[in-house]
Amino acid sequence: MSRKLAASLVAAALPLSAGAAPENYVIDSYHTFPYFEVEHVGMSWVRGRFEKTTGKFTLDAAAKAGTVELTVQTATISTGDNERGERARARDEHLRTPDFFNAVEFPTMTFRGNATKWNGDAPAEIQGQLTLLGVTKPLTLTVLNWKCGPDPRTQGKRYMCGANATGSFKRSEFGMKFGIPGVSDEVRLWVGLEGFRQ
Repeated sequence: MSRKLAASLVAAALPLSAGAAPENYVIDSYHTFPYFEVEHVGMSWVRGRFEKTTGKFTLDAAAKAGTVELTVQTATISTGDNERGERARARDEHLRTPDFFNAVEFPTMTFRGNATKWNGDAPAEIQGQLTLLGVTKPLTLTVLNWKCGPDPRTQGKRYMCGANATGSFKRSEFGMKFGIPGVSDEVRLWVGLEGFRQ
């Protein structure tokens, strides 16, 4: 058997991922939303989300490495309460003020992280840094599910990945102390994201 033929057979037997380079993805802003919930006066949970998120992520399943960067527009916060009625302001208006997200002075919040734990070829945990109100603190997200494949809307011409992840943090650690304890200090967070391979 010639050396050239032997080398070809060995190469064919190797997993395709063995020589794969890291893949870059751009966030699909139409299908990526951070959701949150806080406890209200010990009675119920108030939920909301941010309507505009941009960013990117990278994947290298062979090396078990990955990164994610998300930028969230704080003024796009929505809890379903936008009408003032007889009140001085609606809840969403209040959340944009310096009492909470201070959207004028801090128009964005960011999350940057690394996939530190994996479940096979899928990220299982992302350890990162959340920057909110100009303060940066650690935040760990547990990946609930991760799936990649051809985008069925393009007959497979475009490749994508999607995931859901969750975590929690104390808002007081970022200087957001208004309303505690009537509005809980702990914020439960879920992130649903999708991205397209570049």
